[in-house]
Amino acid sequence: MEAERFKQTPFGQVAKRPGDKWAFTYYQPSVIPRKIDLDASTVLALSEADSALGLLNGLAQLITDPQVLLGPFITTEALASSRIEGTKASLSEVLQAEESVEEKKSDDVAEVERYLAATYKGLELVKTLPISQRLIKSIHDTLMRGVRGEERMPGEFRSTPVWVGAADDTPDTARFVPPLPEKLPDLLGDWEDYVNNANRVPTLVKCGLMHYQFETIHPFLDGNGRIGRLLVGLLLLQEGRLHAPLLYLSGYLETHRREYYERLQAVREEGEIQQWLQFFLVAVRRQSEDAVARASGLVKLREQYYRDSQMDRSRVAALIPMMFSNPFLHVRRVQRDLGVTAQGARNLLERASEKYQWLDQVGTVGRGGMTLWVATEIFSIIDGPTSYTREA
Repeated sequence: MEAERFKQTPFGQVAKRPGDKWAFTYYQPSVIPRKIDLDASTVLALSEADSALGLLNGLAQLITDPQVLLGPFITTEALASSRIEGTKASLSEVLQAEESVEEKKSDDVAEVERYLAATYKGLELVKTLPISQRLIKSIHDTLMRGVRGEERMPGEFRSTPVWVGAADDTPDTARFVPPLPEKLPDLLGDWEDYVNNANRVPTLVKCGLMHYQFETIHPFLDGNGRIGRLLVGLLLLQEGRLHAPLLYLSGYLETHRREYYERLQAVREEGEIQQWLQFFLVAVRRQSEDAVARASGLVKLREQYYRDSQMDRSRVAALIPMMFSNPFLHVRRVQRDLGVTAQGARNLLERASEKYQWLDQVGTVGRGGMTLWVATEIFSIIDGPTSYTREA
């Protein structure tokens, strides 16, 4: 790490282990400032992000049974956050894998599924626990267990140095070397105190600083980015700013991946906290707006499906919540969820397709060639293009 690129700022400075002539340079973060004077541009970005998040939360409170809609949103977040780290999978692949009758899945899909499991574990834990070292260790263990990287101490803070850069980098050539392992207890203690006790800091500013500091501390050997992004949604729930996890911030961060990393690094090198916060707040605003549009579209479509089928004497309407929780269906899933025979399930799927045009055939699954169906209109809303552009 090139020490001359890093200025001493309120957020940290470069350091070396004392008394070791072979020591490499690393970055030593400061404790998180409890008070930051926001400039005019950051205040405006905060106001706009707060407003957009408020609209999303208001929509979440108005939706009847929001749990039905949460699955696709959480899956989208898990996929985008994993893709930031280089995982290669599509939303279609992940949703199909959730209901797959095949046991073997690709390593990439398996990693996204572990992120989903970690997310659901975090959502459950945050109901009774504050965001804490205990919580992040637990969700990290879930994230890393049984997939690539399992040997890299799941659920345990690192006990060795790490560095961030190309695969063949050393501490001397890496762009960033996080603090030494012996520095982690004090840094994580301060991080935990800030998250839970900095009550006069605007929640979204706290989210931005929490995420920056977590990524800079880099407490795990692997999975830091995914855990750090997951924590943003958990903090919004803990602080009561969201009543359902409908904000999938990683969608914006994935499409602006280069700027995302550059903004984090610029805080370390130059102390550019205002620019980082502005980027983060724009991400919150744009993703909130995107989530409102998608959730509204899904709610309207669900209402239309119920209206269309309200006079139908069959159980076809029972497929509606199934389609919205995961738009890929097959006979075995319908059998399992509705308790009907294989022929009964087949009849419902065909009726939904032929009479209501809810479903389209997209192939077969399993050794027996079972027909796979997709709720095309639902999937198009979930997987449609964003309202913002991808960076070049």
